[in-house]
Amino acid sequence: MPTSLYGLITLIIEVLSVAVIARAFLSWFDPTMRTPVGRFLYDVTEPILAPIRRVVPSLGMFDISPIVALILLQVIGRLLARALVG
Repeated sequence: MPTSLYGLITLIIEVLSVAVIARAFLSWFDPTMRTPVGRFLYDVTEPILAPIRRVVPSLGMFDISPIVALILLQVIGRLLARALVG
C-alpha cells in the first residue's frame, strides 16, 4: 500500500510541477490565459500560485512565484515520500 500511495504522490507532484512550468512559459505568449489550454493551466495552478504571490514580493515585472512553487512542491513531495517510506 505505501508504494502505490508513494507513486500517486510522486505523480501528482510531477504533474503539478509540469503545469506550473507550462503556465510560466505560456504566459509569455498568452498573458491573459484566454486559450483553452491557458484557462486549464490557470485553473490548476492558481490555487498554488496565488497564496505564494501574497507572501513573496514581486521583483519589478518578474513574478518569481512559479519558482517558489516548484521548490515548495519538491520539498513537500520529498517530505511526504519520506514519511511514507520510513
